[in-house]
Amino acid sequence: MKTLEIQKLIEFIAKLGLQEVNIETEDIKLHIKKSMMHPGETAPPSSSAPLVPQTLPKSEEDVSEPNTNYLMIKSPMIGTFYRSANPDTPPFVKEGDTIHAGTKLCIIEAMKLYNEIESEHSGRIIKILVDNVSPVEYDQPLFLIDPS
Repeated sequence: MKTLEIQKLIEFIAKLGLQEVNIETEDIKLHIKKSMMHPGETAPPSSSAPLVPQTLPKSEEDVSEPNTNYLMIKSPMIGTFYRSANPDTPPFVKEGDTIHAGTKLCIIEAMKLYNEIESEHSGRIIKILVDNVSPVEYDQPLFLIDPS
């Protein structure tokens, strides 16, 4: 089962509202369990279940409300998220920064290739949703942007 297929399966299960699913075939054994965290809590580190869907932080939950006009910039690939080009340089952007289309936001390293991620939108960065040097999944929200 490919990563994109697993991601789509997780999204489908989430839409159904299921709390826990076990799938076992000859090739794979997959256990998905929805975390029941309260706003403001953080998940304990777990190395045993890397495919468990992540619960959205409070700021992302706010984005799903109908009255918000924030844009979400998502990861175009699986890899490691870096806020700066190297540890000795400042981050490309910070919360509160005004950006324009083409502004370099971060780097995602995948298989020793460093991919610069640029904004497709202009606006102000409301929230950076990923910690520096953290693994990210395809289509995972990285930044909240206020386009106004």
